[in-house]
Amino acid sequence: MKPARQPIDGVLLLNKPVGITSNAALQKAKWLLNAKKAGHTGTLDPFADGLLPLCFGEATKFSAYLLESDKHYRATMRLGITTTTGDPEGDVLNTRDVTASCADISAVLLRFRGEIEQIPPMHSALKHQGRPLYEYARAGIEIDRPPRKVRINALDLVECKPPVVVFDVQCSAGTYIRTLAQDIGAILGCGAHLTNLTRTRVGGFDLSQAHSLAALEALPAAERINALLPLDAMLTHLPVVDLSAEDTVTLIQGRSVPFTHQQQELVRLYAPGSDFIGVAETTAGQLVPRRLCNTADRAAHARAGA
Repeated sequence: MKPARQPIDGVLLLNKPVGITSNAALQKAKWLLNAKKAGHTGTLDPFADGLLPLCFGEATKFSAYLLESDKHYRATMRLGITTTTGDPEGDVLNTRDVTASCADISAVLLRFRGEIEQIPPMHSALKHQGRPLYEYARAGIEIDRPPRKVRINALDLVECKPPVVVFDVQCSAGTYIRTLAQDIGAILGCGAHLTNLTRTRVGGFDLSQAHSLAALEALPAAERINALLPLDAMLTHLPVVDLSAEDTVTLIQGRSVPFTHQQQELVRLYAPGSDFIGVAETTAGQLVPRRLCNTADRAAHARAGA
C-alpha cells in the first residue's frame, strides 16, 4: 500500500523526455514524490524535450515568476515542408524545393531579432471562450487570433545543412518556436516546420541541473525529495529583505509594515532564522505582502512569542 501523502514543498528541475505531454510528466513526478499538490511552469509540446521546472506544494504559489521568465531553446528546422501543426506531429501541407543558401538563412534570422509579432498557432493551449485552441483545430475550426508581441533576445545559427537548419533562440515568455520556424520558412519562400526542440534554460535554471524521470524513479523513495530545490529557488533575481520577528508576524497576518525604500519593486522576505516566507512589494514607504507561504506561519509566530 502506498503511504499517505505528505506535504512536499519545492521545485524539481525535470528533463522532460520526447513523446509525453508536460502534464503526463508532471503526474509521473508527482506520483514518484508522493506529493499532494503540483504544477508546471509552462508546457513543452510532446515532440519537444528539455527543461520543465515543476513546483510542489507551496512552490506553486510562485510558479508565475518562472512562467514569465525568458526561455532558451535549441531547435531543428526542416525547410521545404510545412505541416498543419508546425511540427512533426502534423499532416504535411506543402512540399517545396529549397534554394536558400546558409547566407540567405542567416540574413533572415537577423530580421527576427528584437521585438516581433507572432500569430499564436491554432494547435496551442491558448483559450477561446473557455476552450483551448487545439480543440477547435482538431474539429477543423479556424479561430481568428490577433498577433502578440514577443521578444527574441538572441537567434543564432548553429548548424546549416539545407534543408536542415539548427538554431539557438533566447526569447521572452509566450514565444512560439514552431511559429518562429514557420515564419522563417515563409520569408525564405519554401516553408518550414520544426523537427526537434529542446528547452535548455528557463530563467536562471539550466538543463544541466535537471533530473530525468528514469533517474528519479531509480532513487529510493525516501531520497527523491532530495532532488527538490527550495521554495525561493525561483526568486533569486529578487532583492532580499530580512525581517524582524514583529514585522514577520504583521506581514503574515496580511498587513503592511513601514519600509524606507523609494523604488517600487518586488522583494523576497525572510523571517529571523532565514526562513523564506514569501514575496512583498515595496511601495510608498510600505512593505506590502503579495504572496506568502503557509509553511512559515507557525514558526514565525513561535519565534515572535505569539
